[in-house]
Amino acid sequence: MGMPEVDTLPKLFVLNSQECGDRVAIRRKLYGIWREYTWEDCYSRVKYLSLGLISMGLEAGDRVSIISDDRPEAYWVEIAVGAASGVMVGVYSDSTPSEAKYIIDHSGSKFAVAEDQEQIDKVLEIADELPNLRRVIYWDGKGLRKYQSPLLVSFDEVIELGKDYEGAHPSIFEDNIAGGKSSDLALIAYTSGTSGLPKAAMLNHRLMLNCAHAMSEAFAVDATDDLFSQIPPAHAFQFWFSTMASCKKAVVNFAEEPETVMTDYRQISPKFLFLPPRQLESLASMVQVKTSDAGYLKRTCYRLFSPIGHKLADLTFSREEAGPFWKILSTLSHIAVFGPLKDKLGLSKTEYLLTGSSFTSPEIVRLFHSMGVKTQVGYASTEGGWTSTHRPDDINMDTVGSMHTWAEVRISDEGEILISGDAVFSGYYKDQERTKEVLRGRWFHTGDAGHIGEDGHLVFMDRLSDLSELRSGNKYSPAYIESKLRFSPYIKDIVLLGGEERDYLAAIVGIDFEAVSKWAEAHKILYTTFVDLSQKSEVAALIQSHIERVNRVLPLATRIRKCVLLHKEFDPDEAELTRTRKLRRRAIEERYHDLIAAMYQDREEVWVEAQVKYRDGREGTVNTALKVRSLDQD
Repeated sequence: MGMPEVDTLPKLFVLNSQECGDRVAIRRKLYGIWREYTWEDCYSRVKYLSLGLISMGLEAGDRVSIISDDRPEAYWVEIAVGAASGVMVGVYSDSTPSEAKYIIDHSGSKFAVAEDQEQIDKVLEIADELPNLRRVIYWDGKGLRKYQSPLLVSFDEVIELGKDYEGAHPSIFEDNIAGGKSSDLALIAYTSGTSGLPKAAMLNHRLMLNCAHAMSEAFAVDATDDLFSQIPPAHAFQFWFSTMASCKKAVVNFAEEPETVMTDYRQISPKFLFLPPRQLESLASMVQVKTSDAGYLKRTCYRLFSPIGHKLADLTFSREEAGPFWKILSTLSHIAVFGPLKDKLGLSKTEYLLTGSSFTSPEIVRLFHSMGVKTQVGYASTEGGWTSTHRPDDINMDTVGSMHTWAEVRISDEGEILISGDAVFSGYYKDQERTKEVLRGRWFHTGDAGHIGEDGHLVFMDRLSDLSELRSGNKYSPAYIESKLRFSPYIKDIVLLGGEERDYLAAIVGIDFEAVSKWAEAHKILYTTFVDLSQKSEVAALIQSHIERVNRVLPLATRIRKCVLLHKEFDPDEAELTRTRKLRRRAIEERYHDLIAAMYQDREEVWVEAQVKYRDGREGTVNTALKVRSLDQD
């Protein structure tokens, strides 16, 4: 980092507070107005929160669970807990009470921090089953006036306790921070749990700082720039991101609500923005839907100028300089189409759009590059840290970028990506057996398949466990095919089915209800519910045309031959998706066993019972037939 003494997140925070003082550190939208917090404001809150927690019994090594959306308060809690040598534990705000109980109980958290009444209710529902839990702290007290639980204490009360504690223990806050070490645990991050219960990865301060430094290597961000935070505190990336922002002393902006994220970041238009692959796919889908729904003149302009954008993107990928002719066309296309389009998407000032952690379709990267937004893909994992990223002048759409300076990467004989370096996790909490499986010597075995290209870039293919082959011996990558299909604006989720016991590929498709409903209205197709719309023959023909488009670029043996349009969206609450919207393949295969069997038994339909919600708000149960549809292979 260039500053040996700054080896923990709290030390970096204190250094910035001393150097920046009354400069704005955080901006949060509240009741429609952007409210600013200086570094001094943040320092005061962090200091007294930390001392207040200590006065209530927080000791070095104690765990503190936080269940909230991305908020400034969550950031303050993270630093305050770290300043007391405590360990943060993140819980997704949309977790069910049973999911929250597992994480809080497994981590042995002594304190829980909850954002509002909704999260407080979850914690209080399971409090009797959490023997280690002492207090529950909240900052949004709306609706809590009549709550009588002795566990509850507000943010303001904790801060007042901290002020009182400082009177009897002067300089203890500074002494605690000075005593912190880079090897101290900063976070226990629970993985997405695609194949079972989430695993608790232990991440220390050295890892956090190295990942943040790796990110800052790839993006020219400085103290004059705005960043936008919208990753929940349960995700390790949020720590890396906030630490990178601290390294650069940039202003971090927070949305008012999760539902207003796009509106709010459009007002800010941050220089750097991170979007997970699923969110980037949704944004790409929005571009395609909006342009197809636009008026004749706008639609014609887009069709006229988009090839120019794609040509300029291809020149960037091939590291070629655009000549005067193409530069003139680039300026015209920006004025006519891409400038207004980027403004609508909130990307008018965005120079760097980062995505990563799972497979990203090259078509999506090319789409945003064609609009003039430098879209970079990275490879990261909770356990392995931020390993590689595209540089703005070194982009290869088929890779996940070049390795960062901290990371040493090699490929095993089985084709597995192995990582070593100072940003690899310390092991799984309470799981030595699993730790020994993935940490062998100095190498972390990622479980991901890949290779290193001739240009030194890392190529990520899929999870080793998900790479598969058909009975014929023909191999395929589910993630690769699924990502190409999700590029369609009308497909929200898709599960590819195959394996050594099957002769061909089939797919379960979840439609994007918003996009398909607009398409149906434009084509005067009547429908009542999601179930009804998903089974319309016209919708089936639309989805089949998009699958057949992808089929044309796949080898004949690995083309999708049959599909079913699901009558509902995949749902994290039904264990079909993780909280980060990754597919739980094993759970889906078990849940839809009869449906999958029908696709491989030449049956034409399967009857299912479905819960439906009508447009007038009524709910009911219907029995419907899901049709098994065969695809044209010619």
